[in-house]
Amino acid sequence: MTFQNHSFHIPVMGLGYTVDTPVKVAHLGISSVISLVDDILMEKMREFYSLKFNFPFKAISSKVEDFRAKRITAYLDMVDKLVHEKYDELIQGIQKKESELEKYLDLLPESKRIKEKLNKLLESASLKDAKKWLKENLSFGSIDVNIMTKLDNVRYKNSEQLPTEYNDAHASLRGFANSTLNSSLVLSAGMNPRLYSYLENFGAFFPNENGKLEKKIILKVSDYRSAMVQGRFLAKKGIWVSEYRIESGLNCGGHAFATQGNLMGPILDEFKEKRQELLDATFKVYQKGLEDKNITAPETAPEMLITAQGGVGTNEEHNFLMNEYKLDSIGWGTPFMLVPEVCNIDDQSIDLLKDAGEDDVYLSNASPLGVYFNNVKGSSQQTDIQKSVEAGKQGFPCTKRFLAFNKDYTDISICTASKQYLKKRTEELQNNNASEEEIKIETQKLSEKECLCEGLSNSTYLANNVETDSPRTGVSICPGPNIVYFKSVVSLKEMVDHIYGKINLLKDIKRPNLFLKELGMYVEYLEKHLKELKPNEEKQLAYYRVFKKNIQEGISYYQNLFKKYEGKLKEMKEGVSTELDSFNQKLDKLKI
Repeated sequence: MTFQNHSFHIPVMGLGYTVDTPVKVAHLGISSVISLVDDILMEKMREFYSLKFNFPFKAISSKVEDFRAKRITAYLDMVDKLVHEKYDELIQGIQKKESELEKYLDLLPESKRIKEKLNKLLESASLKDAKKWLKENLSFGSIDVNIMTKLDNVRYKNSEQLPTEYNDAHASLRGFANSTLNSSLVLSAGMNPRLYSYLENFGAFFPNENGKLEKKIILKVSDYRSAMVQGRFLAKKGIWVSEYRIESGLNCGGHAFATQGNLMGPILDEFKEKRQELLDATFKVYQKGLEDKNITAPETAPEMLITAQGGVGTNEEHNFLMNEYKLDSIGWGTPFMLVPEVCNIDDQSIDLLKDAGEDDVYLSNASPLGVYFNNVKGSSQQTDIQKSVEAGKQGFPCTKRFLAFNKDYTDISICTASKQYLKKRTEELQNNNASEEEIKIETQKLSEKECLCEGLSNSTYLANNVETDSPRTGVSICPGPNIVYFKSVVSLKEMVDHIYGKINLLKDIKRPNLFLKELGMYVEYLEKHLKELKPNEEKQLAYYRVFKKNIQEGISYYQNLFKKYEGKLKEMKEGVSTELDSFNQKLDKLKI
């Protein structure tokens, strides 16, 4: 008898929102993802948990060689140890009432059936056999980690540039590779060939003598072509991609990497239709890649999962995506920001999120990376920025340097949210005889930039009463647009029950279908950029013509898709045809 495990996972959120989520949910069978950007935060949280669980703690100083990788390894090893201990305690509590085991079982989509099986076992088998059966059937959730591949900043020591392996992403990868975790590395934000090649230095990413992978690779991708290119690139090096994680370009949290008008539905459909093609094409290259390294190649392809995330909000949408596109799991991120049991979220930010309306969540220019960033109005960091502007003290001291990538004015890169950059930019404008009005406009624009290094970690410090080395406590919040439909703080059980349709947290709340929400965002995105387009920019015009064409093709796809489900999907059918026609009319008015 087999049982259905969880069909959802919790993606990475910010730098700190999910930094210890596995400690809270992995022993209950739920997979989640830790960001490996902020080693300072991880070191603080390692100390926090060492005190909480009476572990020995020895700080890893920034003066120690390779301190970043060593901090990451130490933190991940501690998380791995905590999860295993909590899972073992869960199994040992098989006969306890209101135990963590009962909590585990209650969260499962088919909890009733598995409880019946367990009760029969306890009646007929020994306690030892019952525990063995539990370990064989109830696994703990995967403790996965995430690296934004572009955050591979060069590091210096005494003004001397360190070798490439000390770059931020390289050190993060090494920290994970050297850890005790048997889980996956999620690579997001595009291809970094140098970082991908660095994977070859670690045997854990290659099959062992039993053909098993100790550590796996998950690629976060926006389209099929990108998946094929990156998958084959890694396969040539003998690295297998165990999962392709498709994320909506705009209807997501954090940084938004818009596609050229390619919509989620058609993208998922292409993966469904070409899944075997992707598997076959990469497997052949993978076998050759392993043979070139004198590693025995498997005769059959390893497991390759296809998952998706971005904007999912109801059980009907969850089941629809799983069934229509044959997905292996769905990522639920933003809604969990209202589950303090799961995410590190301070009280002020929780209140802001649960009261947020449609106009409060928006695509901002807050990121120093120059990439759109999903944001919510009124965050404490935004309030702090406003106070600084009023006091004439724009810009942040740049201490962590995780997002310091600009070299417009300096040999060593700096952050565009920093005081240093703002000063350099202002001086440039003044030297070019810019008017006071031009300087004011540019300064206001730059003042929108947030210190995400601190802003995306501070909530963790505040939620856990952990002291930070910085006097700034402003929080940056990066939810997807989906947050505006979730209006209350809930427990882990309530959110999981909502995912599986046991309860409905959105009852009586009017909410657009996830595909239509994303479609609306892309149409709005196109309208905005066309208005900002300067005359005679033919290259950009050509780009936006393709953008418009892709959206129109996406609308045609949705028209056919929803006809197929007519009368079957209540939430997804309501007003769909009218809304699709409305979007088409808007596009027709855009003369490109």
